[in-house]
Amino acid sequence: MTDHSSSPSETPACDGFTLWHLAQAGRDWLDQHHALVNQLNVFPVPDGDTGTNMLMTMRNAIREVEESGASEHVGQVAARIAHGAMMGSRGNSGTILSQLWQGFAHALKEHKTLTPELLARALREASDTAYRGVNKPVEGTILTVAREAAEAAEEALRDTQDMVEILRRTVLRAKDALARTPEMLPILQKAGVVDSGGSGLVYILEGMLLYLQGEAIQVKQATVAEARDLAETLAPEDELGYGYDVQFILKGENLDVNAIRAAIDSMGWSTLVVGNEQAIKVHVHVHDPGIPLSYGVSLGTLSDIVVENMQEQYQEYVRERASAPSPMPGAPPSLADIPAIELDEDDIAVVSVASGDGLARVFRQLGAAQLVMGGQTNNPSTQEILDAIQRAATRKVIVLPNNKNIILAAEQAARLATDQQVVVVPTRTMPQGISAMLPYDPKGDLDAVVKAMLQAKDRVVTGEITTATRSVELNGVKVTEGQIIGLIDGALAVAGDEISQVLRDVLERMCSGECELITLYYGNGIDEADARRVSEELSAAYPDQAFEVVYGGQAHYHYIVSAE
Repeated sequence: MTDHSSSPSETPACDGFTLWHLAQAGRDWLDQHHALVNQLNVFPVPDGDTGTNMLMTMRNAIREVEESGASEHVGQVAARIAHGAMMGSRGNSGTILSQLWQGFAHALKEHKTLTPELLARALREASDTAYRGVNKPVEGTILTVAREAAEAAEEALRDTQDMVEILRRTVLRAKDALARTPEMLPILQKAGVVDSGGSGLVYILEGMLLYLQGEAIQVKQATVAEARDLAETLAPEDELGYGYDVQFILKGENLDVNAIRAAIDSMGWSTLVVGNEQAIKVHVHVHDPGIPLSYGVSLGTLSDIVVENMQEQYQEYVRERASAPSPMPGAPPSLADIPAIELDEDDIAVVSVASGDGLARVFRQLGAAQLVMGGQTNNPSTQEILDAIQRAATRKVIVLPNNKNIILAAEQAARLATDQQVVVVPTRTMPQGISAMLPYDPKGDLDAVVKAMLQAKDRVVTGEITTATRSVELNGVKVTEGQIIGLIDGALAVAGDEISQVLRDVLERMCSGECELITLYYGNGIDEADARRVSEELSAAYPDQAFEVVYGGQAHYHYIVSAE
């Protein structure tokens, strides 16, 4: 449990330790409210992970300071926070948050103490850096909230040198800007929500203010549902999911073994939780070891902590699968069936994000040298993408994010790979990424290959069939939570009660009689027999188009449809 009640009520300046506590308070206040931020999703699709992405970014920022050590020098602490946020950033919201920290840290680079003047300057540079980091900044987003917060700090500085008062006015303006985001973005107004990223930033700033005011932030014990909400974006869907083996002994008073076992189990897999009211042994496999460790710390003290990277176990598993007997007829193929891509140092390597093991296999067959598992509700971090780039071991690398919420993190990773020439082809869907792979030539000229891939990605139309996560009316389509919905290139197009009918309605709008090849990538809740039956029905209805059925293995989406 974290208690910030011992912080000063007023201070004209703060050192590095205070800044670290401010960041912790921002993280803790966001932690209490990240589920609410997740609910502020415009579209009724399983993509409500803004709060989780921002929380994971903040947790990594704090962890960087914990591992490298805090100090009195505010510039050094800010730099560590910024680096941790950058490497752990997930999704567009997390990446923009990391850019805010980068700008903030740059303003404090040479300074030992954070004064009121420096606070205002740092907030301004944070906002400017985030705006520069987005190709086409849009008002009514987290950028607007950050900019108006900086403006409020500058205005307050003219009246007072009290850090608490400056931050109080900053938070008030940030809240006001957040409340006005629907006026700037009509789509927010139609959905009846404020901007989710801006909401997350308000909670972070508000947590900092609470700390400076000397108010306690009690990080409540996570419920089973909240633990699952935080962890579900990270749980592996197949053998490609990298993870960590986490073990520790939790000591405390009146520990509820059953509740803790349920919470830990929701965070990962291979769970073992045994003990009594005073001591509990925990073992779990997770993608982010910080989740169970932070949860444990909220309940008591930890000892005998073991965190092991399971990459070697994963590689051994793949080798065993490669030498195992062939799977039963009809079973989805394993990635281990396909030889690894061998490239020379001067070749062009492709790093591709894939949202399921079947889609990963498709990208590997098309020549992708490195794969990063991720997609909706499971945005990989900048660090994960950077690791894949560096594993490529070639001088030239092309990254395919294959999801609109992963593009910023991919671009950030590309900038960090200073020893390689890295280009991000901004594919927004899995079919766009697959289409972009078709002209890929590992021996070609990088500029020419990138140009061909950019052109190829736009030749495909993407349809997605999923289940609505909330009731809303958008684009003239009225949706009830639990209905089947269809999207075309990310826009809500149709809603209905049957998957097959919604799929047919989507195809009618996608094709207009012009497409030649339609590929159905089946995933969540759909088996091969279902997919082939639907394909046969559609073939009869569309005799001029060719249909292919491919196992995708993606979560949340029953079908991903590619029309070329």
